[in-house]
Amino acid sequence: MRILHTMLRVGNLDQSIAFYTEVLGMKLLRRDDYPDGKFTLAFVGYQDEKEGAVLELTHNWDVDKYDLGKGFGHVALEVDDAYKACEMVKQRGGKVTREAGPMMHGTTVIAFVEDPDGYKIEFIQKGSW
Repeated sequence: MRILHTMLRVGNLDQSIAFYTEVLGMKLLRRDDYPDGKFTLAFVGYQDEKEGAVLELTHNWDVDKYDLGKGFGHVALEVDDAYKACEMVKQRGGKVTREAGPMMHGTTVIAFVEDPDGYKIEFIQKGSW
């Protein structure tokens, strides 16, 4: 068994695809409309779905905003340099919600950014954990 993807419901699919591809550097792997169900699925990731886990962005056509609830935590991405990754996000118009630095009570270097729908993405610096 392996993890295939994590699904996030998004209010504005084009805005979300732009964030994940233009700000975080992922690739749009596929996008499919389902007119009978009134939804679109877009898969984004750093590698093909056959090679690793990706994100599924689900857009229900009649919904433009979701209550994120308290159950979801974050998606974690390994980065070479969390400090540089935060600067890149800011330069590309993204929102950094926790600047890079050691985690509380530890030495792992982390940072957090937020996508257009408010989902948290954690950067974990390679080699620091």
